[in-house]
Amino acid sequence: MTATRDLSIGVDVGGTNTDAVAIDSTGTVLAHTKQPTTDDVTGGIRAGIAHVLAALGEDRSRVSRIMLGTTHATNAIVARRQLDRVATIRLGAPAATEYPPLLGWPGDLAGLILAGSAMVGGGHMVDGTPIAPLDRDAILRFLDGLDHFDAVAVTGIFSPSMPDQELEVAELLRAHLGPDTRVFLSQDIGPTGLLERENATVLNAALHSVARSVTEALMTVVDEEGLDAVTFFAQNDGTLMSLDYAAQYPVLTIGSGPANSIRGAAYLSGATNAIVIDVGGTTSDLGVVVNGFPRESTLPREIGGVRTNFRMPDILSLGVGGGTTIDPVTGAVGPGSVGYRIATEGLLFGGRTPTLTDAAALAGASIAGRTLPAQTAADEQVLRAALERAHVLIEEAVERLSLGRADLPLVVVGGGGFLVPDDLPGAGPIVRPDHGDVANAVGAAISLAGGRADQISPLEDREAAIAQASEAAIAKAIQAGADPLEVAVVDVLETPVPYSDRPTVEVSVKAAGPLARLGERAAAR
Repeated sequence: MTATRDLSIGVDVGGTNTDAVAIDSTGTVLAHTKQPTTDDVTGGIRAGIAHVLAALGEDRSRVSRIMLGTTHATNAIVARRQLDRVATIRLGAPAATEYPPLLGWPGDLAGLILAGSAMVGGGHMVDGTPIAPLDRDAILRFLDGLDHFDAVAVTGIFSPSMPDQELEVAELLRAHLGPDTRVFLSQDIGPTGLLERENATVLNAALHSVARSVTEALMTVVDEEGLDAVTFFAQNDGTLMSLDYAAQYPVLTIGSGPANSIRGAAYLSGATNAIVIDVGGTTSDLGVVVNGFPRESTLPREIGGVRTNFRMPDILSLGVGGGTTIDPVTGAVGPGSVGYRIATEGLLFGGRTPTLTDAAALAGASIAGRTLPAQTAADEQVLRAALERAHVLIEEAVERLSLGRADLPLVVVGGGGFLVPDDLPGAGPIVRPDHGDVANAVGAAISLAGGRADQISPLEDREAAIAQASEAAIAKAIQAGADPLEVAVVDVLETPVPYSDRPTVEVSVKAAGPLARLGERAAAR
């Protein structure tokens, strides 16, 4: 009899640890582990998957899917390594020429990535009126004059709503340079907001080699373990995308870690709407679950010094973690942290550095079965005051995210969850789910495949705009790996467009659905 192939492995790469879990079709966690994150990232992923498979034993043959949340893309940008050279084309002249591409980038990063830039005729006004005819000849002259480039990034003014010119440029480039030319269009990367969308598109193009090496490494791990499993990558909106989709849009993996934690915390706790706090060794990250998905920030985000506008979870980070140091004289909390060195430097472990973990142990928290060594009365007072200060900081952060709603449960996950008191003022019920220490990996394992699309239209045509954006978002979700029969729209956001000559609205639609069955996605491998 053929074994039921109903197990999924979720892996999430953090700055200190790489977490991995195996869950079945009912969402039960069957195995989990924390492994040190390695410099090349891949080593930690390999160790995590191997450990979980060993724990499953003969049931390893039931594994059909592997979901990965990784920091490869972020690390490549921050470390300035393995990035491709990109030729960037902006469609919008004679408008929008005063601010050139890559304006405000760190000089070293811009010099590493930019093979050349051109601002040519094209683009649209907010109402769809062309700014200028597309200057095809200028595009070809620009590219023919470059010595070397690995990819081309194309950004047109208001292209998310008027995509035709970008698509025409992609067709032109592949006809001129060859069908395998790597062309990346801004309409696939971010919403309106020219400079930030252009920045995100250039970063995405520069990350192609990184994405290829990561996908190859992941497939190597899968093959080494003899698994017949389809692989997926976590996106920064709490959904998944197929291997091929991730190779095309690697920038969407940036910020997937916090999204995984929020999704995992919501799943483990059963909360559909809640505030989530993930307490680590150095920081506490807080986010909000809305209808089962992370609430997204509408503010631009900087990645490696580059301002971008693709959507990421609305995260508030505090310098409060298990390894956060306490000044033994002033009682000041942080901002330093002993991090992974807490096992040798913390008072609880025989060291000489007071930390918030020591303060929690003094207050009665059970931590690794250890007892805090005897302290002087003055030292105890310092620890108690520091813990109280940490509680105040957490309380203020929860209040900021709750937007006045005191009924939202607070879901506590992460290895430092003992720092959150059970009676936090201003918070709703405190929930501490089982397996909360690996909530991020659980979030990767249980996520849906998703896609999004944006559309601008006159207010009187908003229904048609929503329908068009919904169709595009569903198509992207299916491309990312969702089951075509079960994918659905999960969020519609409407934003008024200021300074337009008539009432205008921008529509952003998100679609998501469960992953297609193994046989339907076999081609993704």
